[in-house]
Amino acid sequence: MPSRPSKDLQTFPNPKPERDYEIEVVTPEFTCLCPMTGQPDFATVHIEYVPDRLCVELKSLKLYLWSYREEGAFHEAVTNRILDDLVAALAPRRMTVRLVFNVRGGLTTTVTARYEQPGAGRAADAEAEAGGGRDRLV
Repeated sequence: MPSRPSKDLQTFPNPKPERDYEIEVVTPEFTCLCPMTGQPDFATVHIEYVPDRLCVELKSLKLYLWSYREEGAFHEAVTNRILDDLVAALAPRRMTVRLVFNVRGGLTTTVTARYEQPGAGRAADAEAEAGGGRDRLV
């Protein structure tokens, strides 16, 4: 696998697709450029998802995030683009991407974008109301 920035997100099969479980990935090393000033913006990236058939390979995710280092992007746009790219690659059951940008000019920005597989929430809600559920402890 190359050690330079790449937009290529690699995946691998979910080892437990019949179970809902959450994967959380956090990195405090995200950077992109302010499209207005060209100055760097630093952020901590929080990615949480419930995989369906695929999981993201972490080195490819690191290289993907690194690819933004020289790109100008508004905070809102880059957060939503990361979510869109991950959803396109993984088709997860649910995913949340949150970028917490460091203070610059006295301001801190946190942008959160969410995705839920169509019908996933309603089926889980109906099952919970009926007293069912996956992997319940008794």
